[in-house]
Amino acid sequence: MPAVVVSGSGENQEFEGRITVYVIVCVIIAAFGGLIFGYDIGISGGVTSMDDFLKKFFPAVFEKKHHALENNYCKYDNQFLQLFTSCLYLAALIASFVASKVCSKYGRKLTMQIASIFFIIGVILTAGGINIEMIIFGRIFLGFGVGFANQAVPLFLSEIAPPNLRGALNISFQLFITIGILVSNLINYFTTNVHPHGWRISLGIAGVPALMLCLGSILICETPTSLIERHKVEEGRKVLRKIRGVENVDDEFDSIIHACEMAKQVKDPFRKLMKPVSRPQLVISICLQIFQQFTGINAIMFYAPVLFQTVGFGNDAALLSSVITGLVNVFSTVVSIYVVDRAGRRILLLEACVQMFISQVIIGIILFKELKTTGDSLSKGEAIFVVISVCTFVMGFAWSWGPLGWLIPSEIFPLETRSAGFAFAVSTNMLFTFIIGQAFLSMLCQMQAGIFFFFAAWVIIMGAFTWFLLPETKGVPVDAMVDKVWKQHWFWRSFMIEDDRPDVKVV
Repeated sequence: MPAVVVSGSGENQEFEGRITVYVIVCVIIAAFGGLIFGYDIGISGGVTSMDDFLKKFFPAVFEKKHHALENNYCKYDNQFLQLFTSCLYLAALIASFVASKVCSKYGRKLTMQIASIFFIIGVILTAGGINIEMIIFGRIFLGFGVGFANQAVPLFLSEIAPPNLRGALNISFQLFITIGILVSNLINYFTTNVHPHGWRISLGIAGVPALMLCLGSILICETPTSLIERHKVEEGRKVLRKIRGVENVDDEFDSIIHACEMAKQVKDPFRKLMKPVSRPQLVISICLQIFQQFTGINAIMFYAPVLFQTVGFGNDAALLSSVITGLVNVFSTVVSIYVVDRAGRRILLLEACVQMFISQVIIGIILFKELKTTGDSLSKGEAIFVVISVCTFVMGFAWSWGPLGWLIPSEIFPLETRSAGFAFAVSTNMLFTFIIGQAFLSMLCQMQAGIFFFFAAWVIIMGAFTWFLLPETKGVPVDAMVDKVWKQHWFWRSFMIEDDRPDVKVV
């Protein structure tokens, strides 16, 4: 269980130290885990729209795509094609349970090394694939890597960074994911006309950050918290001095020792998590993950090139449009990093609901009126307007439901259930990412333009949930969350009547 050091006064305790070059190097190396995750999210949509890839592995889809009278919405409806994308997330869901144990018992560093090995095996299988089974097994290995990396990298970043930078680094991990998506879109754009193996280049380039993570994780240190948790106390003190750049680290060292001792007092955090007093945090964390997927964002990011081809763009133009949405995604996430601690969480989520709803409805109306089941696609002007609406949608998501879907669960649980609660959030996210990834193309075929109204309806539900049930947590210390947030909320306070948390001192 990760130790989080808080102060009884309600403020983060200040410790001696500075941002060292070594810490910056460690953070960059670890962030390659997020970069690979983002690259794997973005690369599949471009690859599955390449003719060479379709001809080799999905000839039936290739024929449907180029059939003049084929249904515009069903060109890519194939369960194996969807499985190529979505199996990664099912594998990540399964791997995350194993990774949690490995991370606690053997440390963050080794867990990242294992993740990089899974990534490398996955890249070899997919880039060198000769049949459907081989590339799907490759995606499964990539999923194992995602499961291990997503467990270890955020913990590593939060524990290696100076305390006053932990919040920013939480969203910065999401930033590296968006950069990975952007890079994958750029690669796809340049390899789509490299025949017949452009798709192999796109899939193979994922090996570069995987190799960087593998070699880099050998050079970086283990976190002081992990070392102390595993009874390597003096080694933990030595590493703490190294990453803080000062000799006097006694205060922070003592606080980590104390926090680890407090975490050990809770023998069964999952049982504690099932009690009514933990219900608000658990429900909100799970709902945020479900809502994050039912915005439709991953459907758009997975299949952006496919979507843009559906509305009338050629293959090159579709991939270029994906690059544009990737740029919007990156810069909007930077906005979130700057604004989230100033404006607050609720206002970003509510504003984004309005923005995403309008965008989804506009796209749905245009497609419903202009893109018939068979025949010509949209006019150039209408197709460009769809791209603008998609960018507006991505913009709203990237500064709200994207990063805050991870930030809020990380800050609302009390120390004794934080690790277990966050595990529920991660597993829920991977499960619903798999469901959407597996179902989107079939939904697009069956619901046609109505799929965008489907996601718009979910955005209304998300907005209502945020307005009535999600309290503001900006500036509230984690140790004061129960008293200042949950006991003050009109609905959740009824669950706080029996606050049976153990009496735990904070330093």
